[in-house]
Amino acid sequence: MKRVIILVIALGLASATAFAGQLDRKDAQVANDVIKTIDHYSRFSIFDDVSVQVSNGMVILTGKVTMPFKAADIAKRAAKVDGVKGVDNKIAALPASLFDNQLRYRIARAIYRNPEFQGYAILANPPIHIVVDRGRVTLTGVVNSDVDRRLARALASFSGAFSVKSEIRTNEEARAERIGD
Repeated sequence: MKRVIILVIALGLASATAFAGQLDRKDAQVANDVIKTIDHYSRFSIFDDVSVQVSNGMVILTGKVTMPFKAADIAKRAAKVDGVKGVDNKIAALPASLFDNQLRYRIARAIYRNPEFQGYAILANPPIHIVVDRGRVTLTGVVNSDVDRRLARALASFSGAFSVKSEIRTNEEARAERIGD
């Protein structure tokens, strides 16, 4: 009888561990599906940046977009993804500014017209995002190498921005983050 109870407890622990793994995998899959939904949003551009976190089906959206309606649209799209229990929309709308718009386009041209970035420029969703807030630039996204990351920052630095911050990660760093989560 003791053997049967021990076996039942061991099976219970094993299934609880498997269930916890499924929960994590499910959150990861929900996050991937939300990211795909955002990437397929026709108004999401290289001038917008949104991050997604998922915990037990609850989605937290953070980042900055160029128009207020984009934040609402992205939250609505995320809420429709299978497995999402709720959405906490913390996406901020960037202030309207002619100077910021000119700066965005100047930096985009400098980066994506550079021969080193032509492979990125032809993608449906180019990976380097240019967020400009009151003349301050933040570059985000994922590139193939540290050389690409440094070159993008250098090209943006000659744009007339008040400051340039790079949060660009390499593919290796992004992969390590996914594994570590």
